[in-house]
Amino acid sequence: MSDRRDIPDETYSGAPAHPAQPARTPQPAQAAHATRPAPPISALLDAAAGAALPVLREVRDDQLGWPTPCAEYDVRALLNHLFQVVVAFRSLAAKKDVDFSSTPDRLGEYGAQWPDRFADASAQLVEAWAAPGAEDGLTGGMQLPARTVGAMVLLDLTVHAWDLARATGRPYTPAEGCVAELRTLVAQMAPTARKMNVFAEPAPVPPGASDLEVLLAETGRDPHWTAG
Repeated sequence: MSDRRDIPDETYSGAPAHPAQPARTPQPAQAAHATRPAPPISALLDAAAGAALPVLREVRDDQLGWPTPCAEYDVRALLNHLFQVVVAFRSLAAKKDVDFSSTPDRLGEYGAQWPDRFADASAQLVEAWAAPGAEDGLTGGMQLPARTVGAMVLLDLTVHAWDLARATGRPYTPAEGCVAELRTLVAQMAPTARKMNVFAEPAPVPPGASDLEVLLAETGRDPHWTAG
């Protein structure tokens, strides 16, 4: 069984995403909330980037080699991966092809300016998904619904921000509304992701776990992960 904790690169070309536990039975208030129109992906991405950027800006150079909850990535590799995702998903919003065959070392390229460059790239990502028609139709190598693909980069921004916060000892609170959107995404796409051996089985969560902790467990993470 793969030990990946991330959306596969194949997903960015169009394959499925993260593992999930069965969704909780909605309570009446939750069911009523579910009938409200879903916010635009661009608005959720804007909020998620706003929650993630303070965590990224606090990463120190001496922390770049530290482990993260994503077993394949140290802090530097995870930042480069997230940078790549944010840049590539602009193209997917425009229904263009993307190449995930290699990961550029943007931290090395941009040096001390990488946090500002990431902020710029995030703003451009939001703009791309706010463009007319971005959420319409299909995109990616496997031609998934565009909104689903937009939710995938939302998942990366939200969950990888938590990864980096846990790795570097920073506080992190996900943007309002993002976790509910992502629980739906993960529940829909997890079975295929498990068949592809992309994700480990969901981690157990205790009664009373927060929605974020449940989402993290559904993606195969230990919500109480520590570097030690």
